[in-house]
Parts: sequence; C-alpha cells; structure tokens
Amino acid sequence: MERGHAFARMKYFTVDQANKTLPLVRRVVSDIVDEHRRWKDFVFRYELLAASSKAEEGESADQVTMREMVDQSARKITAYQAELTGIGCVFKGFEDGLVDFHHQMDGRDVLLCWRLGEDKVEHWHEVEDGFAGRQVIEERS
Repeated sequence: MERGHAFARMKYFTVDQANKTLPLVRRVVSDIVDEHRRWKDFVFRYELLAASSKAEEGESADQVTMREMVDQSARKITAYQAELTGIGCVFKGFEDGLVDFHHQMDGRDVLLCWRLGEDKVEHWHEVEDGFAGRQVIEERS
C-alpha cells in the first residue's frame, strides 16, 4: 500500500504486519549491531597503527590489512541495511538497533518504532519527532 508523496515507494505496515517481520528483522538488526561493534574496533585499531607510523613511509602491511578489515566490515553493514530496506523498514540506530516501519494512523503518515530487545512493535512516533517522541500504540477496537 503506497500513500503520500513524502513516502512515495515506501511500504506501509500494519502493526500485525510489522510484528510478523520481527523474526527476520531481529536477526538482521542483531547482525548489524554486532558488525558495527567490530567495525568500530577495526577503525580504532587502524587509527592506532596509523598514529604510530611515519607518514613518509606510507601504510604498513598491518595498516593495509586492518584497513581492508574496516572496509569488509563496512560492506557487511551496508548489505545488512539493504536487507532491511528490502523488507520495507528503515534502520535508525547502531547503538540500540532502532527500526521504523511506515504506517498510516488516522489518515496521516507516522512511524511504528521497534528497538532490538523488544518482544514486539508496541510504539509509534510522528515522522518529525523520532525516537524521543515514542508513544505506546493504543489498542483499537
């Protein structure tokens, strides 16, 4: 279901549809968060090697290896994010594993909001508000 020009070509989810994607979304987001930690460690280690080397000597073999590890890790993260995009959700945060799902509520575009570690999608927020504006989804009869 597609609505509104601002969200053109975006997939809209009901709460039930979003929750049905969670087994896959949870696995992919967990992979992203884990890989992001590795990426940060590789970057830190590369920077330490670079700081202890002499610029005129160029990159050492260890630096080249570490830079390749940084790049490989970044490619994995990008592939995981593309997988989430293919599902139709939006990855929002490396530290907490935040994911948004486009949703229609009372005729307006909002975002359902889920965070790694939560059992199901139970929150939403206005597009402009982000995570700070999270509200509990009210059961509707």
